[in-house]
Amino acid sequence: MITPEIQFQIDCVSKNLVTMLMEHYGWDMKQALDELYTSETFDRLTDPECGLFYESPVYVFSFLQSEIETGKLA
Repeated sequence: MITPEIQFQIDCVSKNLVTMLMEHYGWDMKQALDELYTSETFDRLTDPECGLFYESPVYVFSFLQSEIETGKLA
């Protein structure tokens, strides 16, 4: 179950990930949001059992970047 506190953490990490995608790949916001929301990384980020939402955005970005560049989640 996603509590309001967990949702807040997911939202904060997601915001940072979108900014990082835009800066790293030169994407506009729509493309960055689309890439994030359709990724396996985002699925794990929003899974309370996984606990990825507790990690830093830089750490989560490393998984997302690997997924984007290799097609697989590290």
